[in-house]
Amino acid sequence: MKTIYVLSDSTGETAERVVKAALSQFYDENVRVYRLFQVRSQADVQQALAVAVHDPGMVVYTIVDPLLSEAVERVAEEVGLITVDLLSPLIYSLSRYLGAASLEKPGLLHRIDTDYHKRVEAVNFTVKHDDGQETRGLHKADLVLVGVSRSSKTPLSMYLAHKGYKVANVPLVHGIAPPEELFEIDQSKIVGLLIDPKRLVEIRTSRLINMRQSPRGSYNDYLEIEQELAACKQLYRQHSDWFVINITNKSVEEAASEIMRRMDIKTVQ
Repeated sequence: MKTIYVLSDSTGETAERVVKAALSQFYDENVRVYRLFQVRSQADVQQALAVAVHDPGMVVYTIVDPLLSEAVERVAEEVGLITVDLLSPLIYSLSRYLGAASLEKPGLLHRIDTDYHKRVEAVNFTVKHDDGQETRGLHKADLVLVGVSRSSKTPLSMYLAHKGYKVANVPLVHGIAPPEELFEIDQSKIVGLLIDPKRLVEIRTSRLINMRQSPRGSYNDYLEIEQELAACKQLYRQHSDWFVINITNKSVEEAASEIMRRMDIKTVQ
């Protein structure tokens, strides 16, 4: 069995995945990947490479401190170990291209990787809880958007999800009670959306035309829409903990920023 040692000044998880992705290009090779992490001093380098000397193998490393990186190369050369620096060539090329020095802080790669997975998880949750689906999972959401049909619930939800928020959205249908689960969760998580009735008529009419349906009906009737929105406002007044935002003259980005600011204030409090 051959051994590949992954040395890292952080967790080494990302570097290990890169190595295993490369190994997938080789068939039936008996290779063990062994991770040596938190290598942040000259003593750590000596100790880590001593393991590799005891049971020789290739050393793949991601160390941002150039002095420690040089130490790995020097010690490995002295004891005859093959080394591959995954990070330094890329950082050097980026530094030349961007015209800026790197931060040289261990752990940033892992933090970026963690943030990415958090966003993916948030998007998956949001898709699963779109348009009133899976209301039993509302308590797991960071935010719950409520509003009438075509009031930007889904675009806002997806935008916020890409910022790392787990978002559910629940449609408010005139004459039908909202799901009970909506009133059983932390009420300060709920955001009520409002929109100008004339603008909503335009949006719904355009929607019907795009779907090749008749633009004449109660769905985009001005008086019907006024009643829907009046019922929404009444519901919002009954729940003072809900954050209400009028999205009529706001882009998705502007509305999302306002909601996120509200979330930041609530978190601090």
